[in-house]
Amino acid sequence: MKLPVIRQFYQNQTLENLEKTLEVLESFTEFRGTTEEDMNVAGELITNICGALEVHANVQNGMSEKDALNSFAQKVLGSIDK
Repeated sequence: MKLPVIRQFYQNQTLENLEKTLEVLESFTEFRGTTEEDMNVAGELITNICGALEVHANVQNGMSEKDALNSFAQKVLGSIDK
């Protein structure tokens, strides 16, 4: 997870573009020829796209961009600690 990447995705991509890209990446990970390195890269991208989608949702619900980004980061870090 990289907040600058999530911010870039949030600021420069529509919800529709992010959702379509997420679908493609998820499909890619199901290909049996995908290497572990490919999976790591795809997983990082998926995490960042999901973060951007959540930021979009939180901002639409009235949260500031900064707070939405920090909220997602805390959620991810909190899940790692468990």
